[in-house]
Amino acid sequence: MQDLFFGYGIAHTILLLAFVIGTGLYLGRFKVKGISLGSTWILFMGILMGHLGFQADLDVLHFVKEFGLILFVFSIGLQVGPGFFHSFKQGGVKMNLLAVMNILLAVAVTYAISALSGEDLKTMVGVMSGAVTNTPGLGAAQQTFIDVSVAGGSSTLAAGEASEQLASAYAVAYPIGVVGVILVIVLMKAIFKIDHKKELELLEAQADTTEKARRMHVEVDNPAIFGKKLTDVLQPFGGDFVVSRVMKGDEILFPSSDLVLEEGDKLLIVTSQGEVDRIRILFGKEVPMHVQDWVVKDHHMVTRRIVVTQPKLTGKTLKELMFRSVYGVSVTRVVRAGVELVASKDLYLQMGDALVCVGTEKNIEQVAQKVGNSSEALNKPNLVPIFMGIVVGVIFGSIPLKFPGIPQAIKLGLAGGPLIIAILLGHWGPKFKITTYTTASANLMIREIGISLFLAAVGIGAGGEFWSSIVGGGYWWILYGACITLIPLIITFVVARAVCKLNFYQICGLISGSCTNPPVLAFSQGMYGSDYTSVNYATVYPLSMFMRVLVAQLLILFAMA
Repeated sequence: MQDLFFGYGIAHTILLLAFVIGTGLYLGRFKVKGISLGSTWILFMGILMGHLGFQADLDVLHFVKEFGLILFVFSIGLQVGPGFFHSFKQGGVKMNLLAVMNILLAVAVTYAISALSGEDLKTMVGVMSGAVTNTPGLGAAQQTFIDVSVAGGSSTLAAGEASEQLASAYAVAYPIGVVGVILVIVLMKAIFKIDHKKELELLEAQADTTEKARRMHVEVDNPAIFGKKLTDVLQPFGGDFVVSRVMKGDEILFPSSDLVLEEGDKLLIVTSQGEVDRIRILFGKEVPMHVQDWVVKDHHMVTRRIVVTQPKLTGKTLKELMFRSVYGVSVTRVVRAGVELVASKDLYLQMGDALVCVGTEKNIEQVAQKVGNSSEALNKPNLVPIFMGIVVGVIFGSIPLKFPGIPQAIKLGLAGGPLIIAILLGHWGPKFKITTYTTASANLMIREIGISLFLAAVGIGAGGEFWSSIVGGGYWWILYGACITLIPLIITFVVARAVCKLNFYQICGLISGSCTNPPVLAFSQGMYGSDYTSVNYATVYPLSMFMRVLVAQLLILFAMA
């Protein structure tokens, strides 16, 4: 039993990880003036246990850290994938420019501290990697340091031992990187007097300008289409919209293929904002009606939401399924991962999609049987795409990317690769008949397990040398790390809020993503109660990860030139 509690083996490592995670999560429940560090307590508990002398198997610890991070970012990627490219078009360029600004500011502060204090620039790269919580950047910097040292005549062993200075600096600065970012978010929220509940309401009420479904009530007053069949009008027009119902006088009709349009007919159309002007030109002006007007007058049609639970329908388009022509049912909207999409004929379906259908009760029931509409079927996890996606992500993240003038190849690493593949799977999976659906609770479970394992492993690994590094002069690294964390983030927050007018949740995602900081993402989601930050986190994370790794290597090359 002594080996179990105070040993070094596998059982002891598992016991230690479980204790750190359980205790950390329990402490995360407590709030001081409404503020809680949440799962970040796991990191501090890990550091404490490491400092008290509890050790873990290093190979297991390294595996747990990397695998936990992969699970976390992969679940984030699958969650945000369906709306990622829409979000990127909405403001991704601006977000990524702000992220790059934050990264370059951190580099400038790092170099300035080295120049003013006389601290070795190579050591400052370790401090910077910890201050921005970027483990891949540390690994890349260490490898570059070893490669250059060996090329200069040093032995591999000596070069490896010398590179541990970077790891010590990283371990000392890492907690500051986590707490500092959280501190910036809390302080800036107070300084700008941000009400996060109102910010959330603004996000939820904000009408998307490209893809999100929008209802239009249009009166037919274009003489060019009087007396023409609806199908003859729609066929050459194309576009991304659905005619849900037609009102002729007091009668509401289902838009069948042989329905003839007449002057004064009113149409209920579901479309995207980008098609509004074209629809007005084709049919006529919008009229002041409410969706309730159609419900009250429609005695035959009902509106129901049914869920696709048949895996074989993944990758099928609405045109292929012919709901309107075969069943007399119109699909007006598709809700995927909380995002409303226009039910265009070329839209690929995937398991878990909710279809908003209009038709008779009997006909909708037939469609429901075809698509499944079984809540039990959604409870079964689809693990094959997840693990095969991780396989592809790890391979993709390990591909060396070479650039002219840089001797060391750049890699996206075990975090960046899986995240990008998960985003692509979430977005393009249905087109290639890949079922990637997981329930919200299952996704959250994977995410929380991943971040908990990651934080526990990082804390335990850093705890052993944490205090000795500080006593040995590393206390200056805390101050340096705080400067590298706080100065760029404060400037970025001010510019994002005051100049770019970004929403608070967008800024939280921007900051945590540009710092490649999963603990802060978990904090902002838990503290302020929204997953909106995840989309923005994923929007800037890939480029930020690449830039963090790149600048770390460039600084090492510059320091050793």
